[in-house]
Amino acid sequence: MPLLPPIPLKTYLRNTPEIELWPAGLLHARGNATARLLARARRVLRRKRDGLYLAAELADGLHPLVPGLQREPGLAAARRALALLPPPAGGARHPLGTLPLHRLHERLATLGLDADGYGVRTGLPLVAEPDWLAFAGFDRWHRPLWLRIDAARAWQRLRAAALADGIVLEAISGYRSHDYQLGIFERKLARGQSVDEILAVNAAPGFSEHHAGLALDIGTLDEPPAETSFEATPAFAWLHAHAGAHGFAMSYPRDNPHGIVYEPWHWRFDPA
Repeated sequence: MPLLPPIPLKTYLRNTPEIELWPAGLLHARGNATARLLARARRVLRRKRDGLYLAAELADGLHPLVPGLQREPGLAAARRALALLPPPAGGARHPLGTLPLHRLHERLATLGLDADGYGVRTGLPLVAEPDWLAFAGFDRWHRPLWLRIDAARAWQRLRAAALADGIVLEAISGYRSHDYQLGIFERKLARGQSVDEILAVNAAPGFSEHHAGLALDIGTLDEPPAETSFEATPAFAWLHAHAGAHGFAMSYPRDNPHGIVYEPWHWRFDPA
């Protein structure tokens, strides 16, 4: 089977505590008026907690997509991020910063959790979000996949090496913000699950490896996502044998000390 061509890592997401700055070409329009703006836009300001498009950056400035844009929390930080120079095409020497652990205690309090107590009980560290992420292609559902640039390059190499051996690897999930992680809890709570039941499968907001842009949930063709049945596939056998050579390790084996269920699909890139 032919190798996949490498994906250019020149497209990036600029990250701020409340708002993400997305390349407009990677977003789907929501209505005709939005479509006309997005067709001419460079970037779109997207609210992290619910994905709402807030404003489009055009050549002549910022065009609001919601009423009351000036009152939007985090707008000042997003405007400052708009003015920053883009990471260079190589990216390796571009300084990578992290965001403050913004509103973490507030998020955890809504779930009845305390950051210090949860961290001690699980042994999971707090994980800050990077201030920019590289576009690493698309996931199974053709959603943009964002990773830290070193992890994005490693994922490309891993996927290409697997394909050379006849194994198709699919990304299921990459970077997730603290707000996105909280949304997972809120949706599962609405379906009747308890916080303790959710914590057996999902780390609390602020503690997921996905926040750092270093972790990937990986699947393969004709296999349901995030199921233990993945361990019986040739794709998992290939990962078990070869992922370490590309810097990836499975984070949550059976009987792991963090109280998280066995996740044969969850692999983390170690930048060291």
